[in-house]
Amino acid sequence: MEKVLLDTNFILSCVKQKIDFVSELEELFGIYELIVPAEIIGEIKKIARDKRQKLKDRQAAELALEVLKPNCIKPVSLNEKNVDKGIVNFASKHDIIVASLDKNLRQRIENRNKRARFLVIKGKKRLGLL
Repeated sequence: MEKVLLDTNFILSCVKQKIDFVSELEELFGIYELIVPAEIIGEIKKIARDKRQKLKDRQAAELALEVLKPNCIKPVSLNEKNVDKGIVNFASKHDIIVASLDKNLRQRIENRNKRARFLVIKGKKRLGLL
């Protein structure tokens, strides 16, 4: 069973682009385990509440929380104040697929784990493995 860790930007981008990432993951992997660390949920909640954020971003964050709620999410904590650093450390210790649009983050993970695999948005409507 594949384990897929979603980062904040990936989740919000999927919501904004109306990509049903849950269905896409099912199509790609069949059975999978979705990992959304508590710190990432916290970042999304913060965006949803922050009046300084654009309305579109706050609405996307609220919808993301609704989409994530009913899905089987493995509760984990990165135990790191810097979320990206926590993702890098987590990905270096576990055999997971990291869903991220952040090229810098993907590079940092690859430097620590040469076997790392990544999920990205392709063509603004589909998900694909790198």
